[in-house]
Amino acid sequence: MEDSLIQLVSREHIEISSDVRSGKPRITDTRIAVEDIAMMHLKLGYSLVEIAGKYDLSLASVYAAMAYYFDRRDGIDRRTAEEDELVEVLKQNHSSRVEKTW
Repeated sequence: MEDSLIQLVSREHIEISSDVRSGKPRITDTRIAVEDIAMMHLKLGYSLVEIAGKYDLSLASVYAAMAYYFDRRDGIDRRTAEEDELVEVLKQNHSSRVEKTW
C-alpha cells in the first residue's frame, strides 16, 4: 500500500484513506468514521458496547475510535462544525425539489 493512499493511525483499528469518507479517520475496513462513533456515544447516548453490537464492530475498534477522537477532539470538532455550516449554506441557497411540489 502507498503511504499517500492509506495511513494506519491506530495500528489495526483506525485508518485514513484519501479516497474513503473524504479522508476522515475511520474504523479499519469500514466506512464508519471516528466522528460517527463519537457522535453516537457523546451526543446520542449510545454505549460503546451498543455501538459495537449495532454495527458488528469489535469493541476494541470502538474504544480505539474514541481514544483517537479524544486525542484529536479540537480538530475533529472543528471539521465537523465547518461541514455542518456548509450544509446549512447549501440548504439556504438551493431549495429542495420536494419542497417545490408541496
